[in-house]
Order: sequence, then C-alpha cells, then structure tokens
Amino acid sequence: MIGRRVFDGELGRQAVVARELGSPFVAAVLEAAQRQLGRAPLTAALIAHWSGDPSSAALAMRLNAALHALARRDAMPALSALYQYRHDDYDGAIGAALAAEDDFISTWMRDTPQTNEVGRAAAVAAALMVARRKTGLPFELLELGSSCGLNLNLARYAYDLGGIAAGVADSPVRIAPTWRGSPPRLAPIAVAAARGVDLNPLDAGDDATRERLLSHVWADQPQRASRLEQALALARLHPPRVDQGNAVAWLAERLDAPQQAGLCRAVFHSMVLQYLAEEDRRTIANLIRRAGVRATARRPLAWISFEWTPTRSEVQLSLTCWPTGETHCLAKCHAYGDWIDWRQPAPPIAPVHAHEKTV
Repeated sequence: MIGRRVFDGELGRQAVVARELGSPFVAAVLEAAQRQLGRAPLTAALIAHWSGDPSSAALAMRLNAALHALARRDAMPALSALYQYRHDDYDGAIGAALAAEDDFISTWMRDTPQTNEVGRAAAVAAALMVARRKTGLPFELLELGSSCGLNLNLARYAYDLGGIAAGVADSPVRIAPTWRGSPPRLAPIAVAAARGVDLNPLDAGDDATRERLLSHVWADQPQRASRLEQALALARLHPPRVDQGNAVAWLAERLDAPQQAGLCRAVFHSMVLQYLAEEDRRTIANLIRRAGVRATARRPLAWISFEWTPTRSEVQLSLTCWPTGETHCLAKCHAYGDWIDWRQPAPPIAPVHAHEKTV
C-alpha cells in the first residue's frame, strides 16, 4: 500500500515537485525511498554528505532512475511488479531494492543525469522561429551539454506548437506540448550545421546508452519513453556530432572560429547550467556576450536558454539576439517540455534568403 507522504529530506521535498509536474508514481517512489533510506547506508551517506546543492544536482532524480533501471532489468520481481502496477506496496518493494542494491544505486547516483529530454526541443524550436523572423537566416547550432545529441536533430522533428505545424511533417518524432497563450508565428527551422559538447557523450546506437536514457524517463510517462525511442532510432540514421570536452573551453573555441556569412550562430542549452559551477556559468555568459559584440546583420548570434530560474521557482525559455542584444523571456515551461506558456508577441518578418543549405 502507499505509505504516508513525506515532506522532509531531499527525496521527500523532490516528491512534492514530481507530483506538481504530473507524476504521482515517481512522487510515491521518492516518498517510499525517503522512508526506507536507512536500509541503504551507502546511498543515505551519499545524499547526506553531498557537496553542493542536492536539488541542483538532481539527486532525487538520480535515485529514481537507478530504481527504474533495476525494475527494467526484472532482477527483483517485487520491484518490477510495482513498476508494472501489479501491486502498490511501495515501501516493501523499494525498501528491499535499497537494501539489496545499495552499492549499485549509490554508484549510479554519482553520474550526472543523462535525460536528453526530446520534449524540450519544442521550446528551442519555437525560440529558433522567433530568431529566424528577426534575422531571416538559417542556423549553425551549438549545444552545451548535449548528452546523446538528440536535440541537435531538432530540425528533423515534427512539432505542433499551439496549432502551428512546424518542422518535418512526416517525421517519426512528433512533439506537441500543451500550449498556453498565442501560438508562435511560423518560420522555417532551417539548420545548416549542428554540433554539441558533453563531458560524457553518449552513443545512440549503444544498447547500454538506450537503457540508461530510458531509465531516466519517469515510469508513469510512457509517451515520453516512446518518443525517446523514436529519437534514438532517428539518431542512428543521422548521428549527431557531439564532442567530448569541457563546455567552457569548447564554447570559447567554437565562438572564436570564423562564422559563415548568411548563417545565424545559435548557442543553446536546456537544463544544463544547474550542473555547472557558478564561475563556469559566468564565464559562459561572458563568452556569449563578447561574441555578441562582434555580431553583424550577416553574421548574427542567438542565445537560447531553457533553464530553472535561480530560485528554481519556474523554468524559463529566453532568447537574446545580436547585433541588437535584445533579450526576451519567451515562455514559462514544464521542466520536460510537456507544456509551454508562451509570452512573446510576434516580431516583424525578416526576409528569407534563397538557396539555404539544411541538414
């Protein structure tokens, strides 16, 4: 049976967030894990002595993914049955898993989450449409924290953005967030080049990578899992280019590289900054702003950010375009892109240049 709700402890606090984000199952898992945490001394110690903000590090989501991974392996029948909704003894199944797999769970939790949430591509695509209408140019994409690089393929996906059809109509990857507010004005999502960076790039063709990414999808959201599998299949046909490296050094190098005239260079990131040190966040912002000073009408720069606010009260989609340097908060968003609350009025139409090269 479902036990009492827990509101203290990191897992209990994040259970509240999970429930607010529409996942009662994950909330119940985290509440049971908080109650049963004493059965997993290594995991309990890792959480208790974590260096830094455990919420920003998404420790609860790491533990949730570790339990989901165990359930998907069918090694613990009671845990797998819980995830298949064949019983509701959360404390029994999760307590047993914590006791038996403490080493596995605590080891798993040391790695940064690799969600690579494809649903966030809709917000980035909408921001690109705004930038396109400002500049009239196709894009050279640069992504920070690319993970498997699935969102580098965003120009290959189909979107329904408040009733506006965008992207590739017959794409197997279809993203239709619940839309609040006026829809964005349609513009081409034309990408001439796309490249990303990650400390630990993942291979879409690797079975272990597939299982890890699917474990990070919340178990009561099967549509997200199905969309992820479609995106992974598409990435095997069109492998994204993801470099292994530090985001700060990589971005400095990419922004210093010559920019082709007639392309808008667009730096974007989604739910990445929370994992970086404050100094690195400041350096990234300064690098982008300095590059913006050099931007021209034929070599513009766009910066798209899909991140929590500093108080973690909401996720904001923001866009800054140079050479003007104008910044707009385009939307409030669900953390995984399930809904978008659009705020931005349509800008004037910029001319579309002929003979665009797209990927």
